[in-house]
Amino acid sequence: MSARLHRLPNGVTLLCDPVHGAQSAAVGAYLAVGSRFEAEGLGGLAHMVEHMLFKGAGQRDAKAIAEAIEDVGGSLNAWTARDQTVFHARVLPADVELAVELIASLLRSPHLDGEELEREKNVVLSELGEIHDTPDDLIGDLLFEAAFGDHPLGRPVIGTEPSIRGFSRADLTHWVSDQFVPGRLMLVATGKVDEQALLRLAERHFGDMAATVVEEPRKARFCGGRKLDRRSFDQAHWQFALAGVPATDPTAPALSLFTQAVGGGMSSRLFQQLREERGLAYSIFAWNQGFADTGLFAIGCATDKGTAGETLALSRDILARAVDELSEAEVRRARAQIEASLLMSLETVQGRADHQARMVELFGRVVPLEESLAELRAVDVAAARAAGRALLDGPSALAAIGGGRLALAA
Repeated sequence: MSARLHRLPNGVTLLCDPVHGAQSAAVGAYLAVGSRFEAEGLGGLAHMVEHMLFKGAGQRDAKAIAEAIEDVGGSLNAWTARDQTVFHARVLPADVELAVELIASLLRSPHLDGEELEREKNVVLSELGEIHDTPDDLIGDLLFEAAFGDHPLGRPVIGTEPSIRGFSRADLTHWVSDQFVPGRLMLVATGKVDEQALLRLAERHFGDMAATVVEEPRKARFCGGRKLDRRSFDQAHWQFALAGVPATDPTAPALSLFTQAVGGGMSSRLFQQLREERGLAYSIFAWNQGFADTGLFAIGCATDKGTAGETLALSRDILARAVDELSEAEVRRARAQIEASLLMSLETVQGRADHQARMVELFGRVVPLEESLAELRAVDVAAARAAGRALLDGPSALAAIGGGRLALAA
């Protein structure tokens, strides 16, 4: 069976994807809202709300929520990104109704208790401290800040210490009422699920939500810049970014192939030349991420402080040469890696749910797997090179930790 979409009269979307042979189900509420929607001074609010919803909802306190899902052997969790907030459960087929009811209670009747909020602030501040102690995590936030400046997309999802300490209960209640609206809500179920039963559950738990006008976030622009953190770690960490393309751009598949060939695996140019041939770094890689309105391509490295500048210069040179020298063999290999990764991710019901939901959020429809594979297979070496060449025309961003004068080299 193929995935199918239903839309309730108020705008709530249901995505049902039955999987033949599955013995479990993944159920989730995918909300097209995240940290990039936050107002000035409220950075991290979406993430704090995600935490607080588990502190009590409906007739259950935090312990009762945990016991309800674990009594049936299931799991319930959540995550927040720059453009998504997701509450997801894994259960056996007989407990799909419970999973939907639990998720609905989190979204629609959270307690958001003021005393609990003050306690949870300390938990989130501890999480923030872990990020600051982990350069691999910290460098990503610095890069987004360098790339997108004062736009909300450039802020860390978790927020900052002042913003976290400043949250009030009213901030949380306004976020839930303003952002958790039908037009942004998609209920997704994959695995051993019954489509008609899910439609009835969606109507029961979400059908009476009042339809509202969904406001789009302020468009982001890759402006470029430099962010240097002088904290001392054993190694220097840097990430260098160029303006990419939106996830829906026709050239996005070509850019994905180019990125993979340049720095996506052990056979990539960056890995072979910086690690295998020169021994300059343990960690060297390239990645790209597309949003609805913008994107970025990045190269990241962790290396000895004395060779940070050299690795950055070499990486930029490798990138520039790949634009003209990328071979058919490299494109074929990159395509095989991306195809295999996609297919393997769809072997789990949770992986299918995440993938299908993201496609609907970006394209407004179920995108057949065959269509995605066909787009990848249509990319030839000329298209991959062109996608790489387009990167070089725009501004750049650099984030560095413990790299001394590294920021001046970009």
